[in-house]
Amino acid sequence: MCIRLSQVHRALPAILGLLTLASVGVLFAWDAFPRLFPIRAHDVLAAFPLAMIAVAYLVYQSTNRPSRIEAVKGILLAVAFLFWAANQLWPDLRQATLFNDIAIALFVFDLFLVIIGWPDSSPDRSFARNHAPSPTRKEI
Repeated sequence: MCIRLSQVHRALPAILGLLTLASVGVLFAWDAFPRLFPIRAHDVLAAFPLAMIAVAYLVYQSTNRPSRIEAVKGILLAVAFLFWAANQLWPDLRQATLFNDIAIALFVFDLFLVIIGWPDSSPDRSFARNHAPSPTRKEI
């Protein structure tokens, strides 16, 4: 039972990710055929994938059991997506610009941390960097 639950927990981020990708498809359908959707549907269609990928990433992080500092960094990224989603969902709200600016600040801060290599304990796999030593090339 525990093993089966663990497998479901590990599959959940991928399932949420696929749902998120499908929602992006619906967003593009709105772009192609906006008259087929209700008024203001774009706000929800744009916010949904941003919020869902934040949730999917947090679930993914929980399956990988990152260190505390890596978890904080993951939460920071998810919160950036949630503020971006809030900006998309409520574009006419007085705080929408603030939500957008907070999202920008968090994204910039997250990538700055990647650039400086912080935290040092985890290699950044998101940019497909290979941290294993390169094999030497044999001379023929």
